[in-house]
Amino acid sequence: MNRKYMPEGSIISSDENKNSISGITNLREAMLTGKILEAKVEICDNEHNLIVNLNGIKGIIPRKEGALGISDGTVRDIALISRVNKPVCFYVTDICDDNNTVFLSRRAVQEDCRKEYIEKLSAGDIIPAKVTHIEPFGCFVDIGCGIPSLIPIDAISVSRISHPSDRFEVNQNIFAVVKGKDEDKILLSHKELLGTWLENASNFESGQTVAGIVRSIENYGIFIELAPNLAGLAEFRGDVKVGQFASVYIKAIIKEKMKIKLIIVDVFDGDKEICEPIKYFLTDKNIHISKWTYSTEESGKDIQTVFHD
Repeated sequence: MNRKYMPEGSIISSDENKNSISGITNLREAMLTGKILEAKVEICDNEHNLIVNLNGIKGIIPRKEGALGISDGTVRDIALISRVNKPVCFYVTDICDDNNTVFLSRRAVQEDCRKEYIEKLSAGDIIPAKVTHIEPFGCFVDIGCGIPSLIPIDAISVSRISHPSDRFEVNQNIFAVVKGKDEDKILLSHKELLGTWLENASNFESGQTVAGIVRSIENYGIFIELAPNLAGLAEFRGDVKVGQFASVYIKAIIKEKMKIKLIIVDVFDGDKEICEPIKYFLTDKNIHISKWTYSTEESGKDIQTVFHD
């Protein structure tokens, strides 16, 4: 994993970053060494230059240096406006001692990130990402230095959700897996990192009463999520609504059929679902997967994702 090109905001609070933006001498050293720094944008002026406060020193990111694609028009200026009050990464490119002003480039950092990191990613690589905004069709994430990518809603988890906000929230740090590339775009998935059916089902036992969320109501029963990649089926009840919280009794866990039979004990409305910390089925050494098989051997099913460029 390349730790140099992380999602924006990853280093802004670090002692090293704070020290590097603490004065002209340290900023000059950062310029000479090509160090990536971060600071929060205070203003986007009427010419769409980004202004950052470097511990009392004015930092300017000229409009064309604000993001990859601004110069050729492939990225709109809303990408600059939306950075106000948020951290941005940059190189120091010039220092004007006369008026205590420092010129910066975010575009140059993104260009290096693309060449040295993103273009070298392969299908199956597991990477850190940060949720930037959420739409009904998916979740946009920063995969490095403010460069965006999309996790489609159907790739977020095996358990069906009505909206990506059921699983994620803005500024959440997550992991994603590279599914492939489409020209210069990185295609991402997420569900393959949340465990197989058996890995999730092994956390439950028949006879337990556990918490769940109603995800889908069909005429033959109600699907209740026990974990992001695991749902069980309860008998149909007319008083249940999608999105309600539930307490359910586990009647049976059937590995051969990949089924969990549930009995609804209670359902109730509550405040908006809180995004719990995500449990990833990864190890420190797990930075790439070639194939992920969700189904059990006993089921005879073949539910899997194969990663290839």
